[in-house]
Amino acid sequence: MASYAAEQAKPLYRDSSRSTDERVSDLLGRMTLAEKAGQLFHTMLLPGPEGSLAPAELNFGIEDTKSLLSEKYLSHFNLLGAIQDPSMIAKWQNTLQEYVLTHTRLGIPVTISSDPRNHFNENVGTAFSAGSLSLWPETLGFAALRDTKLVERFADIARQEYIAMGLRVSLHPQVDLATEYRWARISATFGEDADLSGELVQAYIRGFQGGKDLSSTSVSTMTKHFPGGGPQLNGEDPHFTYGREQVYPGNNIEYHLKPFEKAISAGTRHIMPYYGMPVGTEWEEVGFAFNKAVITGILRNRMKFQGIICTDWGLLTDTVILGQAMPARAWGCESLSELERAKKILDAGCDQLGGEARTDLIIRLVKGGLIPESRIDQSVSRILREKFDLGLFENPFVNAEAAQMIVGQPAWKEEGKAAQRNALTLLKNQNSVLPLRKEHYLGKKVYVEGVSQSSAASRGFELSSLDEADIAILRLKCPFEPRQGGFESHFRAGSLEFSSDEKIRQAKIFSKVPISIVDVYLDRPAVIPEIVSQANALTVSYGSSEDAFLDVILGFNGAKPQGRLPFDLPSSMEAVEKSKEDLPYDTELPIFKFGYGLEYL
Repeated sequence: MASYAAEQAKPLYRDSSRSTDERVSDLLGRMTLAEKAGQLFHTMLLPGPEGSLAPAELNFGIEDTKSLLSEKYLSHFNLLGAIQDPSMIAKWQNTLQEYVLTHTRLGIPVTISSDPRNHFNENVGTAFSAGSLSLWPETLGFAALRDTKLVERFADIARQEYIAMGLRVSLHPQVDLATEYRWARISATFGEDADLSGELVQAYIRGFQGGKDLSSTSVSTMTKHFPGGGPQLNGEDPHFTYGREQVYPGNNIEYHLKPFEKAISAGTRHIMPYYGMPVGTEWEEVGFAFNKAVITGILRNRMKFQGIICTDWGLLTDTVILGQAMPARAWGCESLSELERAKKILDAGCDQLGGEARTDLIIRLVKGGLIPESRIDQSVSRILREKFDLGLFENPFVNAEAAQMIVGQPAWKEEGKAAQRNALTLLKNQNSVLPLRKEHYLGKKVYVEGVSQSSAASRGFELSSLDEADIAILRLKCPFEPRQGGFESHFRAGSLEFSSDEKIRQAKIFSKVPISIVDVYLDRPAVIPEIVSQANALTVSYGSSEDAFLDVILGFNGAKPQGRLPFDLPSSMEAVEKSKEDLPYDTELPIFKFGYGLEYL
């Protein structure tokens, strides 16, 4: 009898036998305006010590975790920081869920999201290093391999690692097209080709979500940055005032939409617009999240996207990131007040505001009659639906002890390392110097750069100074122009060619040493004609350990480069500067074309 009474007292939205529509409607009808407002924000969060809830001073200077949960009613958070202890992250996630169940009226479960975590790149604003997770090449490496099965396998492994720790939304994939080679965020794309990007993003979404319909074993994907963040004016990034303009001198907008069409057909559940504001188009010159013609006109009406539209981070309020003052990225709307910006974003058709916790603005908009509560209900309904579809209301908790065993399994790490090896792209192999057989370097003296002495020595190399070397092995990174500022310095932007001094230094090595083997890490398409002409062998890579690199150049256990360029490699900076930002394959006389790559003989 008591259990029957308890069952009758259970609210309908807690009844898993009911349809999602019924549950969303019931829960929405119970919510206050303040509780609804909390759902419209998706901000950052750090764990406290040993999985506790962090106070403001330990939470990136944002706000106290408990107040965000029980006073502002937020329930979507982007996990910050590298993961070294998966069980601690899982414990923290459970602590969050327990807190909302015991300290909030409705007990709406928390959804934890994450930027990419299974790659080499680390930038607090865009990605984190793998830490304990399996380590794979950047997504450019998957584009180099052109293997949809591998992409889906990677995404499925990453999904299992995320779920073990309670991470249920991926703030990726990134399907911007690398048509403007100077842009700082190319490494997280699938390259320059819209059709290849479309094929790979569908495999990526299948691996993370398991299909179009979400379940308790899904990680929901947030595809970004609509309508394609690649064609930035002069390649500058719109995180910063000088990079706010996005241009289409080749009238090639449709090309940049193609991967998003594929993502939507694959069932991506979120889409993130970019910061940039279009210049010289029919659209209003305001950032895309403020742009009704783009968000409602194209994404909702034309492309029929029905999922959650979440803005990029920090469109309302000024902030400080890594000690650097950062104005709100309200490009074209700088003169608007914070309240007016929030209204314009909602009027454009967005559902969630990333990196913010300004619930006060939503409440003021509704109470002031500037936005009807029915408009808020539309977005909240989409957001709640996803929580039900992910099964978070049934079981928000994870097994903290199991997380340690699941995340970063040795077999998965080996798969990641194999992908690192295979993605290397061989561009030059004069006289078949590679693979470098042991009989070729026994008794020879080897000079190394970009490879640790210990790793080189473990492969049997007799290490020496440059003056005595018979063989030089260099691992270089794509050139860039360093920027000032704690946050800005993480963006590798500007020129794609080495400085005059560095070119002279490299030339001395090439002239002095009989055999030179060079690898260049391409997070952007480097301008390296001098290396191409002077080195005996040249590979390019997209995120690989030094051991993976050494395996390939030595042919260890049959390792060999299998990658193909995911973009053209330009012949000069002049050619890059003359190219149109929105057109693929638009630099004059590239040294190597998209798809180029040699094999070992």
